Amino acid sequence: MGIKITRQMVIGLVAIVLIAGCLIEAGAQRRRHRRRRPSTPRITNPAIITPPSDSSSSGADSTTTDNQTGAQQKTDDPDEVKRNIRSLSTQVDKLNERLSQMQESQKSLVDLERLTRAEQRSESLRAQLRDVQEKETQIQGRADELEYALQPENIERAVAMYGTTHPEVAREQRRRQLEGEKVKVRAQLDTLEQSRTRLETAVAAADVEVDRLRQKMDAADAAAIQNAQTNGQSTGTTSPAAQPYPSPTPSPSPFPQ
Repeated sequence: MGIKITRQMVIGLVAIVLIAGCLIEAGAQRRRHRRRRPSTPRITNPAIITPPSDSSSSGADSTTTDNQTGAQQKTDDPDEVKRNIRSLSTQVDKLNERLSQMQESQKSLVDLERLTRAEQRSESLRAQLRDVQEKETQIQGRADELEYALQPENIERAVAMYGTTHPEVAREQRRRQLEGEKVKVRAQLDTLEQSRTRLETAVAAADVEVDRLRQKMDAADAAAIQNAQTNGQSTGTTSPAAQPYPSPTPSPSPFPQ
């Protein structure tokens, strides 16, 4: 009796499990069918754009036409064109004037630099000339001493101090020694004289260049002052006089006293 009841319960449970499995399978199939069902496209009504009314279109066209007409009239106005031309011409004149002033200033600076270099070169040449003249003076003094020592009585006096037994040989040696030194001194004097002549010529040329540049700068300063006064009188205002460049310290005499 107990075995039958147990068997019936097992059969019932198996039947319940089978039924549940069938229900689950059927539900899954229904879900798959729902996913595969094609979606129906949504139909939307297009927006209808109403064209602008004739009144608004004509108003916009008239506004555009009025603007173009006003611009055309403003462009074609002879007085306005003349004023524009005068304004442009004035601006061009001002630019040309400023450019001329810049060029003149640059030119003046270049001339001033050239003058400074010329003065420095002249001063350097003068210093070299002084050195050569000092050496020449010293060498000339030595040449005078040799001339005095070469006199026969002076050679005799110098040899007498030696106390030799052959005075004629000593005198000849003394004379040859002095003659050799005299030749060397004379060669030095010739070289110094050539250097002095060359330096004197260079100093004179440098002084001429300095004077030329100074005159050029003085003429440029005078012209600048004259132009400033002329411009002041033409405009009815008093323009400040242009300040000339300071003249450098004048160079001393090319040849020292």
